[in-house]
Amino acid sequence: MLRLRSILSRCTVTNSCPVAYTVRYLHSSRHWRCPPHTSAPEAMAMPCHFRLFFCRTLIVQTAPSLVRIEKLSSSDSGIVDLKLERAEAKNAISKEMLKGLQNAIVEIDRDSSAKVVLVSSSIPRVFCAGADLKALSVPTIAVIEGAALGGGLEMALSCDLRICGEDAVFCMPETGLAIIPGAGGTQRLPRIVGRSLAKELIYTARRFGGREALTMGLANYCVQAGEAYSKALQIARDINEKGPLAIKMAKKAIDEGMLQGDLSSAMSVERECYEKLLYSQDRLEGLAAFAEKRKPIYAGK
Repeated sequence: MLRLRSILSRCTVTNSCPVAYTVRYLHSSRHWRCPPHTSAPEAMAMPCHFRLFFCRTLIVQTAPSLVRIEKLSSSDSGIVDLKLERAEAKNAISKEMLKGLQNAIVEIDRDSSAKVVLVSSSIPRVFCAGADLKALSVPTIAVIEGAALGGGLEMALSCDLRICGEDAVFCMPETGLAIIPGAGGTQRLPRIVGRSLAKELIYTARRFGGREALTMGLANYCVQAGEAYSKALQIARDINEKGPLAIKMAKKAIDEGMLQGDLSSAMSVERECYEKLLYSQDRLEGLAAFAEKRKPIYAGK
């Protein structure tokens, strides 16, 4: 397959709080639009730590040296791999990497073929030493091998699913620096592991491993060290086979419903999402495939 390399279009990053800004930026799909990127076939990608997976190595696009996107091909078409590659700083997030992440999210969001995003690192034994990533409209899976500290853990918390290796290390160290998590950690962590445990982890800034992360519900799976990517890809493939509109609406119903103050309001969100699928081409295809005892071919319409 032809491997194309280019520098993604740039966007503005504020100087005040770049990590928190990126969280809000990536969370709001209305920001995920940018002008066409400038082609730069000679651009070389630097190593980085996170990746979003949608397809097997069909197209490679590099945002300023530190962030790389790979689309998987063939039967894995629809899965995107986003890699952070700042090896010299163990993927600590700089303004350049934040800008690369923002541009990568814009590019992925504009790609109608993207169905699942895997976020991981190409740097051995490091997930991220500080960063943040907000969820796309499609499922995101954090692949964690090694350290996910501070903003790195906050980035993982912003994903829909988290798969870690046994050697993974997690920590919210901010209170030891006389600050607090500022990219969603104080809000997402208690929603995932519960209020009391989240307070302990943030107050004490203690480190914990992959097995404990699984026990507390922070990780969906904890596998043998070095096997997190394979497990995440397996899950991504399972998701990739389902109706893409249904997956998006399921994510919206869960995420927005959880923000409602009462069950009745949450049920209204679910009903709205359900009704958007009733007359879709994918629903008719799903019913036809079931009746004909064949595998459905969804078009995302």
